[in-house]
Amino acid sequence: MSRTGTKPPPLAPDAVVEVVAPSSCFDREPFDRGMEILRDAGLAVRAGEAVFARQGYLAGEDSDRAAALMQAWETPDAGALVCARGGFGSLRLLPLLDLERLARAPRLFAGFSDATALLALLTARLGISAIHAPVVTHLGLMDPAVARDAAHSLAGLLAGRPAFPLAADPSRTLFPGTAQGRVLGGNLTTLCHLAGTPFAPDFSGAILFLEDFGEAPYRLDRMLTHLGLSGMLDGVAGVALGSFTQCGDEAEVLRVLTERLVPLSIPVAAGFPAGHGPVNLPFPLGVFARLDANAGVLEFLEPLTA
Repeated sequence: MSRTGTKPPPLAPDAVVEVVAPSSCFDREPFDRGMEILRDAGLAVRAGEAVFARQGYLAGEDSDRAAALMQAWETPDAGALVCARGGFGSLRLLPLLDLERLARAPRLFAGFSDATALLALLTARLGISAIHAPVVTHLGLMDPAVARDAAHSLAGLLAGRPAFPLAADPSRTLFPGTAQGRVLGGNLTTLCHLAGTPFAPDFSGAILFLEDFGEAPYRLDRMLTHLGLSGMLDGVAGVALGSFTQCGDEAEVLRVLTERLVPLSIPVAAGFPAGHGPVNLPFPLGVFARLDANAGVLEFLEPLTA
């Protein structure tokens, strides 16, 4: 995979960060705390009334959420979009979004968890770099000091500052070696649900990042097996594993990850501080990087923004 793709412009000093809700509805208390943390990091965040809509477990009707996302993407003073919450529902928006309009006006987009469906669409399908980062409500639920650090890191990425390397515990190398490629991926469960659809991402040549929450080891086994059988792991250059939070016994989780990924005979390193765990550091997706599985380091080799 070559160093190709579209880099959005960095956030201008007077630009607004628009909050969008493509997935589940949410409680106001952690949302309000997260908004304050982002403001304290120097970001001018704005949330319209559509963000607070409720339709069952979703933040409004599918058509309304898709329209709100497109409107935020094309709002002239919105230099970046940040998701309010993960949960469920972003998959339902994929056929409703205008891909030509998204590609015509690249914007910075940040989120994780269920937003992986949108991150994959932007990075793997449209070639637009994006950010794997805490959503607003997640910031509001994190330890305050950790949340502040994550928000300041996100603000730096949005402003166009270089991404710091991600470091994992080198003792958790599952398969040694180094690899280079564009960093793609996100939440394992969401990626698994893209397999077999017109929106299945092409990970050939990529460094694949994976994380998950609340999935028992046998389900992690099933999903990784599914990705392998679907062909989505064909040609992957390396794998960087984030947190697998509340997924059962840690040793059993690591055993499953090892059993499913080591046969690929590519560099695999576990324990990167990103995902649903206590620390969720923002980092670029869709940009060229180098994975050193021996040292447990993921180094970003090009900027996120134009």
